[in-house]
Amino acid sequence: MSKVCVFFGTGYEEIEALTVVDLLRRQGIETDMVSVTGEKTVTGSHKIKVEMDRLIEEVDFDGVDMIVLPGGMPGTKNLEACEFLMKQVDAFASAGKFVCAICAAPSILGHRGLLKGKKAIAYPGFEDQLEGAQVVYDPAVRDGNIITGRGMGCAIDFGLEIVACLKGREESRALAEKIVYIN
Repeated sequence: MSKVCVFFGTGYEEIEALTVVDLLRRQGIETDMVSVTGEKTVTGSHKIKVEMDRLIEEVDFDGVDMIVLPGGMPGTKNLEACEFLMKQVDAFASAGKFVCAICAAPSILGHRGLLKGKKAIAYPGFEDQLEGAQVVYDPAVRDGNIITGRGMGCAIDFGLEIVACLKGREESRALAEKIVYIN
C-alpha cells in the first residue's frame, strides 16, 4: 500500500492541499497532512486553519512513497525554507520516488534542478522558475517521478493524476466519475 505525505506551511493554498488529501483518502491511499511549522494547526493563505496529522519531525520518510507540495503564498516560500523538507525532496527525486507540486510549488523543484529535461507546469508567471523544464500548459503533467499542476482550478486534475500514478488510470477515471468531475 502506498503512503503519501502532503506538506503544509503557513500560507498554503487550501484547495490545492485539501483536494489532494480528499481524493487520495477516498481511494484508500494512506495520506498524512504534515506541518513544517512546528505547530499541529496550520493556517492557509485564506486564513483557514487545519489540524495536521503530524509534524515533519514525526515522519518516517523510509515508509513514504510520495511527497506532495501544495502552492499558495507565502506557503510555497515557507515549504522551500524548510531545510529538512528540501533534503527529503532531493533524496526522493534522486531515488526515483515521487515528488509532486502544484501552483507556485513547482518553482521549488525548478530551483533545486529537479525539472531538467522534464515536462512541467506551474502557476502562470512562475514558468521561468521551472529551470531546465519543457514547460507545458496542461492542468497536470507527469514526467517520470515528477507530477506538477498548474493551480487551484486544476487541483482535481492534479489529484487524479496522483491517483492514476498510485492506483492506475482506470481507478482515477472511476474516481472522477464518482465525484461527478467532468473535464
